[in-house]
Amino acid sequence: MKNYFTIFVNGDPFNCDCSMSLCDILNYLDIDIESVIVEYNNSIFNKDNFSHLYFKNNDEIQVISIVGGG
Repeated sequence: MKNYFTIFVNGDPFNCDCSMSLCDILNYLDIDIESVIVEYNNSIFNKDNFSHLYFKNNDEIQVISIVGGG
């Protein structure tokens, strides 16, 4: 039984272990969870649920960074 699959992060394939949550993947990619918005399969996903989202093969996420400025 294979324990990994491919999801797409900002259009790029990413092979991950089936036990990795969205929070785990963002941490692995060194992405600051507090400064991003995540779109999961074309819907904005609530930051409070990042650790509860587990993926299926070929799921897609878009990670959008929030940048302050003035």
